[in-house]
Amino acid sequence: MTVDQISLDFFRSYVHLDAEFDPGVNVIVGENAQGKTNLLEAVAYLSSASSHRSRYDRELIRHGVDHAFLRGRITSRDRTVTLEADLHRGARRQLRSNGVKLKTAGELSGILHTVLFCPEDLYLIRQGAEARRRFLDSCICQLRPKYAQALAEYKRLYQHKTRILKDSEQYPGLLDTLDDFSLRMAQCGAVIVHYRAHFIRRLAETAPAIHADCSGGREKLELRYETVSAVTDPEAGPKVLLPQLLAHQESHREAEIAARTCLSGPHKDELVVDINGSAAKAYASQGQTRTAALALKLAARDIFYHDSEEWPVLLLDDVLSELDARRQEFVLNRITSGQVFITCCEEEKLARLKEGKAFCVKDGKLIG
Repeated sequence: MTVDQISLDFFRSYVHLDAEFDPGVNVIVGENAQGKTNLLEAVAYLSSASSHRSRYDRELIRHGVDHAFLRGRITSRDRTVTLEADLHRGARRQLRSNGVKLKTAGELSGILHTVLFCPEDLYLIRQGAEARRRFLDSCICQLRPKYAQALAEYKRLYQHKTRILKDSEQYPGLLDTLDDFSLRMAQCGAVIVHYRAHFIRRLAETAPAIHADCSGGREKLELRYETVSAVTDPEAGPKVLLPQLLAHQESHREAEIAARTCLSGPHKDELVVDINGSAAKAYASQGQTRTAALALKLAARDIFYHDSEEWPVLLLDDVLSELDARRQEFVLNRITSGQVFITCCEEEKLARLKEGKAFCVKDGKLIG
């Protein structure tokens, strides 16, 4: 699948942009703070309706205006699809595919798949569990629309339940609604746990070989899933998982009321990464954590390909400058097919990539 063309109005630093891209490698060159990352962010937004840098859509709108517009022409399976996003301050966004309004962001799944690798991801292993959950969510939402819908509903319910718990001391009557929210959270949570377990199993089957290639076979990567302790088999169906999640919630009910926060559910899940039998988060060197992060991202790309028989669009945002020469070469050697966007400050670092198209970004303008 490829992004053939993109148009932006008032998105981040861009007042207006129309650009056509190569189906292979696209190198975006420019100094810092000129708009390179903003362009890759726009491509990624069209695949998931979310940003890796901002929690709210309003932060994507150029300062001083009230709306932003994104349009991308996508080719997938010999079919051309036009994706559009209208963003407004103080109003709900509108997403469209070939002019048809989409009800949820999950409907973008299957149209455009992207794998984004940015400098922050090099520390994916060392960060808290939330960073690894975001990585999982970003991948699975693009592959499984049902997961995207369950995750969005779970987050909404979590916010409501948290508010009930926080306000219950002043308004005890709110606790009458607690069980209803817990049930609905468990229903969504069962779907989330099921899909996370299956995706992590596939990561655990794919990433270690990539990691071994990058480390020269000197290190062994292992991945495992930690979720709610009452769950006996995370890969079981949601109907099997639901009563287990409910039982765990019930056992934590009084503790949640006392702590005024949600203590039970997949919002506390962890993707555990071990290198040579030790927890990477605590004991891995900087080079080892970067190699593990590379393996996770490239494994996700391989999984996308095996699911759809099309390579996802790979977005490398200034990540090569953060890697040593050996890891740079490893990443570039794996780019043998599919569309790739690479941003960098110095184009000569990408001399090995002979084919493709180069652009220069300056002051929010793209020159090809």
